Amino acid sequence: MVSGGCVGAEVEVDPEAAAAAAGVERDEAVAPAPARELVVGYALTSKKAKSFLQPKLRGLARKKGILFVAIDHKRPLSDQGPFDIVLHKLTGKGWQQLLEEYREAHPEVTVLDPPGAIAHLLDRQSMLQEVSELDLTDRYGKVRVPKQLFVNTDPLSIPAAVTRAGLSLPLVAKPLVAKSHELSLAYDPTSLTQLEPPLVLQEFVNHGGVMFKVYIVGDAIRVVRRFSLPNVDEGDLSNNAGVFRFPRVSCAAASADDADLDPCVAELPPRPLLEILARELRRRLGLRLFNIDMIREHGTRDRFYVIDMNYFPGYGKMPGYEHVFTDFLLSLSQKEYKRRPSYSSGEW
Repeated sequence: MVSGGCVGAEVEVDPEAAAAAAGVERDEAVAPAPARELVVGYALTSKKAKSFLQPKLRGLARKKGILFVAIDHKRPLSDQGPFDIVLHKLTGKGWQQLLEEYREAHPEVTVLDPPGAIAHLLDRQSMLQEVSELDLTDRYGKVRVPKQLFVNTDPLSIPAAVTRAGLSLPLVAKPLVAKSHELSLAYDPTSLTQLEPPLVLQEFVNHGGVMFKVYIVGDAIRVVRRFSLPNVDEGDLSNNAGVFRFPRVSCAAASADDADLDPCVAELPPRPLLEILARELRRRLGLRLFNIDMIREHGTRDRFYVIDMNYFPGYGKMPGYEHVFTDFLLSLSQKEYKRRPSYSSGEW
């Protein structure tokens, strides 16, 4: 029987990031500091700011001429700044209105990312639509999404809706709004009546208990392995009943360095396949900061599924993220910005 709790662990898979995580200095001349200070205004929750703006990121940013400045989301942005880049992960109509007004008044400022584009990843009913329409098949593999069903009805009618949709048990139940990482696994029709709509039901695909978190930062791609839910067999379906809840399927709290992983399960998705997928999703979604949760169907080498996506994920858990992110910000600064007053000089 599967039990709940945090079942995730992470192992670094990028050599360059591993060197950075081990404290090894690398050549930073690839992305030289701008001629003047690059001001990045950020509007984040306190929890997000703490996890993202770690000392190692702030320290490296200072060396590269990047200054992070907190935004007061209750005041018009035009009364603050000046900013070269606005970095945000807040929701609510009030904030979106402030941001849209600022974008219209200051088209020269880069906003990461547009609220309208982010909305696609906040609703699980539409989240995977672009992936399903992409239906990526390449010589390196095939990427699809599991069969899923949006449910916003009386829980007692869910079993019949599942039958009509042709979904097979077990089913993963996810909250419609993607703010929550909690999910449930339902093994039998009766357990479906215990779920609480609105939600999305997704067919469970056996994947050897390993998930790949693909982090996208502009053009950069980094991948880490996380432990996930174990395979489900016929015995599990006949012996388990009810709804099993998992507050968080994967986390980075423990190391998987000593894990005895089956090479067929642990092998990373082919890099060319990830590059095609990331490029297409960046174009279709209009986003530059997001992550893709992928699994490989157990028993195959080239059949992958995207099961979830997140905007501005926990980059602080990505080894070497401070180098990747500061390089990305500096690449944006290559645009021709107007000369603005400098915070450090006291002109502003």
